[in-house]
Amino acid sequence: MNNGGGPNGGGVDLLTPERVADPYPVFDDLRRHQPVHWNERYRAWFIHRHDDLLAALKDPRFSSDRIRPVFEHKLTEDQRKERAPTYRILGEWMVFRDPPDHTRLRKLVSRAFTPRAISLWEPRIAEVTEELIMNFAPLGGMDVIKDFAYPLPAVVIAEMMGVPPGDRDIFKEWSDDLMVLVFGARGVQGRRERAQAGLGELSGYLADLVRHYRNSSTTEDNLICSLIDAAEGDDTLTDDEITGTCILLLFGGHETTTNLIGNGLRALLNHPDQLDILRRSPQRGFLRAAVEEILRFDGPSKMQVRMAAGDITLRGLTIRRHDMVYLVQAAANRDPEVFANPDRFDIRRNPTAHVGFGFGLHYCLGAAVARLEGAIALDALVRRLPGLRPGPQGEEWHPTLISRGMESFPVSYNPGDGRPSQVEPLP
Repeated sequence: MNNGGGPNGGGVDLLTPERVADPYPVFDDLRRHQPVHWNERYRAWFIHRHDDLLAALKDPRFSSDRIRPVFEHKLTEDQRKERAPTYRILGEWMVFRDPPDHTRLRKLVSRAFTPRAISLWEPRIAEVTEELIMNFAPLGGMDVIKDFAYPLPAVVIAEMMGVPPGDRDIFKEWSDDLMVLVFGARGVQGRRERAQAGLGELSGYLADLVRHYRNSSTTEDNLICSLIDAAEGDDTLTDDEITGTCILLLFGGHETTTNLIGNGLRALLNHPDQLDILRRSPQRGFLRAAVEEILRFDGPSKMQVRMAAGDITLRGLTIRRHDMVYLVQAAANRDPEVFANPDRFDIRRNPTAHVGFGFGLHYCLGAAVARLEGAIALDALVRRLPGLRPGPQGEEWHPTLISRGMESFPVSYNPGDGRPSQVEPLP
């Protein structure tokens, strides 16, 4: 028990195969009976209610600056030596900074994510989507994650950054390494070490790319050049800040979009009435609503992590300074105090209060890009693959606390040429 006391939550294991596949029953039970509790298994607090989670996201005492304290206070000397390169890189990420550092970085980086800048990528996202679908449309089956939801954002983010086409294969390998560090190395000998080495190589590569574009006599239309040009008065981003931001965007933009597409298609296939509505609707409004409902119903993030910057009292319990705190978005997004029939998937719903991309200062900077990629991808899949249905093998989930995503999601469909199928419009 931490020194703040409080209910233990039974030390509930959130990573059993059953709870990884479907965490919502246990989240519902905890939200109802122990909405704030200390879990000894994870040595952390968990917060489940929508109102508590929003309050925490607004409260600066729930700090995002957890890389430095963990490195300094929670690792052994040997662990610090071993993991110093990873923590040094993660320390540049704005998601692990509090104001004023976070405010400065976000203001500068957001200049590369204007609505106009994002809209310019729509044709290319649609083009990459079509290229991928044409590869597997004649086959009658594919793995949604490996064949589509993973490579789509990988190609898009590499192109957005200005990675030369010849480097994209090695860039993808480094991206895989980053996934290992985030998802964990779970029992595979040497995997963490290889992943950390890959992260170092990726950081070095991006640093060279930043220097290349900074020293170029011409400005190209890519994210790195936009970050180089970003300025607030005399303030600009350093090369290290740009490199760290690119690594953050690589992971955040890639993993989030992959999970959004995979989880979204699964929700639609498991709710054929909603799939039928989407297929038969010519209105893009239904598509946008579907993406928002996916983010609420089974979004790409289960929880966000904070560290208590001081003692905090919540629901009569004391969260002590330096305690880790998990804000369970997946539980808050099914809170019946906010959403009617929260366990029902309904793309006609208008779930504006969902926290699938967070809230407040740390609201996901790439949310608009993920929404755009998710909408284009899901629309193409459901319209171009007739008879689309889950494959007999079943899906496999990443066994992680933070994210909600699949390693594998086989589907079947009627072989075809990938052209949009004709359906009757909604009456």
